[in-house]
Amino acid sequence: MSETRRKLTTIFSADVQDYSRLMGADEEGTLATLKRYRDAMARLIEAHDGRVVNTWGDGLIAEFPSVVEAVRAAVDVQNELAGLNAERPSETQMLFRIGINLGDVIAEGDDLYGDGVNIAARLQATAPAGGIVISNTVYDQVRNKVAVGFDFLGQLEVKNIDGGVPSYAVRIGARESSARESGTRHDRAASAEPVRTRDRQPPPDAARPQAPTAAGAARQDGTAAEPAGNWGRQAAAGTAPSQAPAGASAAASPRNRKLAVVAVIAAGLVAINLLTWEGVLWSVWPLLGLSIFSAVVWLRRRTDIDPVLGLLAIAAITVLMVNLFSFEGTFWAVWPLLGLTLAAALRWVMRREKPRSRG
Repeated sequence: MSETRRKLTTIFSADVQDYSRLMGADEEGTLATLKRYRDAMARLIEAHDGRVVNTWGDGLIAEFPSVVEAVRAAVDVQNELAGLNAERPSETQMLFRIGINLGDVIAEGDDLYGDGVNIAARLQATAPAGGIVISNTVYDQVRNKVAVGFDFLGQLEVKNIDGGVPSYAVRIGARESSARESGTRHDRAASAEPVRTRDRQPPPDAARPQAPTAAGAARQDGTAAEPAGNWGRQAAAGTAPSQAPAGASAAASPRNRKLAVVAVIAAGLVAINLLTWEGVLWSVWPLLGLSIFSAVVWLRRRTDIDPVLGLLAIAAITVLMVNLFSFEGTFWAVWPLLGLTLAAALRWVMRREKPRSRG
């Protein structure tokens, strides 16, 4: 039986705006697009040290040990998906809403339960299409650490949380042209505009929520805790505010330090080789290994480059360098280079064909 334990973690909840409409228009195309977009999302979540907890229908739940990396991952996801949507007709674009919460949850095996998960899901339900909404617990941790802006949205009413949860919209650029909110939500937002502040806490008289708790046991109203993997979409109280323009992309990852360490090691190897020179430049081999490592780290940080094409390019350069460093009159690298080129061409063709079949 799986061990049950409590832990503090950052919950990332996402689902698709107008998923039923997209499915009604083109089931197969929508499913293919959902798979492609969710694969991109999972890759970016993993790149920021997160873990996909579960997926269901058009939804996804992930967790992060770092609050900052969770917000950076959400910004990277929305930016990459915006680029993919730009290639598609407006009626087939797939726009995700993301909610992020830092809270205490119950972990049982790979699943997560409790109010910490449910709050993230309700934050996601209030986000505009292509937008991100975070709780005050997340805002307190990232306000000075992530290069984006924030707008205070007011109190989000959440079941079993007295006083609600203060929430913030993350400003990652104007998305009004792509967001397709319902007319009812627009009317509500116009008639009851939430309080907004610029990168600061809510007014002193704003109610502060009780700390979110994971409802492993029976809740006060007798309902059972909901698992992250099986959580059903629920209506959220409050309005869906339009997202303010401006805001920069996420700050650079700490992985820059890895590249700096690699550069120091490479310089040390060259210095040792020169100081102990005996006519052999043996340092080219460890330098080649360090170069490959650096290229892979750099590729993982790039969201605008297909990872398969990037790895094929790294492999091709590696083969060429090995041939040159051990050259004995035969250019044998031409054959593996030909194979890698054909594999890259096939990958390129498949990437170009998929959007047409889903359009």
